Amino acid sequence: MNNQFFVVLSMAILVLSGCHPAEEPKEEVSKFEVTHPLRKDTSITKEYVSQIHAFKHIELRALERGYIQNIYVDEGQSVAQGQRMFKIMPNLYEVDLQKSMAEAEMVHIEYQNTKALNDKNIVSPNELSLAKAKLDKANAEVKLAQTHLNFTNINAPFSGIMDHFNVRNGSLVAEGDLLTTLSDISKMWVYFNVPESEYLDYKTNKTDENPIQVKLKMANGEVFDQDGKIETIEADFDNKTGNIEFRAVFANPKQVLRHGETGNILIDIPYKDALIIPQKATFEILDKTYVYVVNKESKLEQRLITIAAEQPYVFIVKNGLKENDKVLLEGLRKVHNGQKIEMNIQPPEKVISQLNLHAE
Repeated sequence: MNNQFFVVLSMAILVLSGCHPAEEPKEEVSKFEVTHPLRKDTSITKEYVSQIHAFKHIELRALERGYIQNIYVDEGQSVAQGQRMFKIMPNLYEVDLQKSMAEAEMVHIEYQNTKALNDKNIVSPNELSLAKAKLDKANAEVKLAQTHLNFTNINAPFSGIMDHFNVRNGSLVAEGDLLTTLSDISKMWVYFNVPESEYLDYKTNKTDENPIQVKLKMANGEVFDQDGKIETIEADFDNKTGNIEFRAVFANPKQVLRHGETGNILIDIPYKDALIIPQKATFEILDKTYVYVVNKESKLEQRLITIAAEQPYVFIVKNGLKENDKVLLEGLRKVHNGQKIEMNIQPPEKVISQLNLHAE
């Protein structure tokens, strides 16, 4: 009797328990840090590999044939305009000058005699004109001989710095042989190549009243202490590279820069009311950039964005985000599109300041 009672009781408990609906498992909600894009004025610095040239850089060549008699300067020396630099042995040219002067004196005497005879109507005016032409030719020969003699003295055409010598005392040089080079480095021309899109941006933003200022990062990583400005742009693009050459000019009062150096031109590009997000809040799929945005239901939405520019640790967003959007800051690989999360919202100023950003 007792066994039957327990069997009936057990079956009743099972029936009663089966009448209650099964409880649904609760969805686990993870908590992640979220922030807003930061709206502020900022700028980016673009670098361009550059070649540094002296404002004036010329080759000094011999204008006459002969032996180098004297060298009055030294390599690396600063010279002033008009300062004597080289002397070619002048003996032959001195003799030519003396000969020309003697011939000119003889022709002058002949002219004077012909003129006296013409005054007495003994010779015709044509003979006097012929004598005068001979005198003019003789005087021209004197000037030519004097010019050749002067060419044996090679003087600095402008103030600058000497390069190494290609000749020494006693060297035999022919007309046109290279003696040395001379550089005026009081100011420097710095050449760099700019892509077509950035050239168009430059032309759009440039005004004659406010030329764009540039800086020069030297080979040792230091920034040159003088600001420069863009002076000229070449006429044509390079079809192979799609670039066009710019030229900036820098004052060089301490003569730190020298002809032939290399460096990097730095140009600050301003962005007004830029929308900034941390780079770590983005991910790429097939060369496109995305972020996770938290919607009103606290669920993640994968959103495509367009990057306008890049700074250390952050992106400047062109399209795809608004200032009040909530952007997932961490754990991008742990979540998926449509996932519901709990948010720990961080102020964008605090987030950006922790990224070692220097953008004002």
